[in-house]
Amino acid sequence: MAKACDITGKKAIGGNKISHSNIKTKRKFYPNLQKKRFFIPEENRWVELKVSTSAIRTINKKGISSVLRELNKA
Repeated sequence: MAKACDITGKKAIGGNKISHSNIKTKRKFYPNLQKKRFFIPEENRWVELKVSTSAIRTINKKGISSVLRELNKA
């Protein structure tokens, strides 16, 4: 499984770690991903998704059904 959000598509981005002496070292910034189970009442089943915390907030606001509908349209 990739280190990417199933809903938003967020994935790791590159950047620099900067030490106190201003030495730059390459590193990656990973999204805050969580494995979550969501219940879809229309299909009467559970789905497990790897989602970012911002996607969890979106699902809490809009509902899992509408978020999945938008995802299928795109």
